[in-house]
Amino acid sequence: MTARVHRRALLCALAALTATALPAAPARAAPPPALRFGACPDSVPDPPAPERVECARLSVPLDRAHPGGPHIEIAVSRVRASGSPAERRGSLLVNPGGPGGSGLPYAVTKRAKLPQSVRRAYDVIGFDPRGVGESAPADCGPMGGLFDSPGADPVPTGPVAERTYLASLRDLADDCAAAARDRLPHLSTEQTARDMDAIRAALGERRTNFLGVSYGSYLGAAYIARFPHRTGRMVLDSVVGPRDWYDFDVLQSRALLRQRDIFFTWTATHADRFGLGHSAAAVRRAYLRVRERLAEQPVQAFGPAEFDRTVYRALGRTERWAGLADGLRTYLRDGSTDGLRPETDFDSPASRNYEAANRLVKCADGPGPTPREIVTDIRRTRRIDSQPVLTGMEASSCAYWHHRPAHRTRLGSPEAPPVLLVASAHDPVTPAEGARQLRRLLPGSRLITLDNDYSHGVFASRGNACVDDNVAAYLVEGTVPPTDRRCAGPGLPEAP
Repeated sequence: MTARVHRRALLCALAALTATALPAAPARAAPPPALRFGACPDSVPDPPAPERVECARLSVPLDRAHPGGPHIEIAVSRVRASGSPAERRGSLLVNPGGPGGSGLPYAVTKRAKLPQSVRRAYDVIGFDPRGVGESAPADCGPMGGLFDSPGADPVPTGPVAERTYLASLRDLADDCAAAARDRLPHLSTEQTARDMDAIRAALGERRTNFLGVSYGSYLGAAYIARFPHRTGRMVLDSVVGPRDWYDFDVLQSRALLRQRDIFFTWTATHADRFGLGHSAAAVRRAYLRVRERLAEQPVQAFGPAEFDRTVYRALGRTERWAGLADGLRTYLRDGSTDGLRPETDFDSPASRNYEAANRLVKCADGPGPTPREIVTDIRRTRRIDSQPVLTGMEASSCAYWHHRPAHRTRLGSPEAPPVLLVASAHDPVTPAEGARQLRRLLPGSRLITLDNDYSHGVFASRGNACVDDNVAAYLVEGTVPPTDRRCAGPGLPEAP
């Protein structure tokens, strides 16, 4: 063998040894898929010209522990910023609440109410959370008779009715397991927060700016916990607070009793307009007569369950109170329930999806109550008021859920930048104490409270300049108020 051959063999051996000894260069992470925007489904309204809305779909793993497994698509909408490039601040994701609320049209409907400076600064991004609307919509079938019309009385009185009530919750959980068994662990708020981060990456944004209302505040707080260093400017409006869902539902049910008493007093103050009595006690008696008669004899499938759903919705916004009072008077006068019926049927496809997604998310977010706790809490609530409104007690079904979450959803982080919380002082749907509790998990953050206000949803909703100007300054300029702010609210409305 010649010297040249010896050298060539030695070089080959050294090269092989070096390749074996040195670690391989790390593979570059695949870039996030780009969103391809185009036409939107019919559920998304068109904004006023010259603006336009466009939609896209983003594929994400159903189970992020198995990214090679089944995927679902998240529907995304966008209305671009109307200002100059110098004014642009990026993308602002928005969520309307729920859980179960469709966010795809919210990019249009909420954007229309935002201050002009925010509309000029941000592309407004809506999306349907997983399990909702156009994003692999969930279905739970009959949900234990939830959509029966007329429905069973939702307020159990006595041991027999309580056992029947618990049985309906068990049936609801069984129906959800039968229809969505493989998805039960994967429709949690934490997973939706991770979908939000995937949307951020697909949009090419470094941080997530976000406006979340009601449940959207809970979703935003979950995003902060998971991605504190990717958190941008976040507004959490009408804050749910750091509670288990069942505990929150109980708190809400009792806040609604206080709100209903205020409604009775307000209606009595306008006795000449509504004709239900000159005192709160007289209006309450009229209210109870309506419910008792509907329980005894429903009118065209409108009974106590349907009545309580109407009351639940009306109590959350004071501008709905006159309609509720008029509906009570009309029924007492001529037996018609037309003034009490909702605009859309409760068993519509959108409503069925909302109710299914609501339970699926709540029961995936943490442990549920025991049946004994449910009965005990209902009895306690009935000691406060014998005829409560229990419509919002959705997490009760988690007592019988087939998937038991390993941990509670984490909310907030001391590592995140300051965010802005907004609350109505007397909101019965998300009581203001939830905002104060969540703020403790968000150091440096500020709370804006609308005093003397009794409605759910504040920013770009109540028409309050103090609130809207402070929030707009934060979103556009990043200006965090030096202290918490209190804004003067409107008080109770005049009767129309």
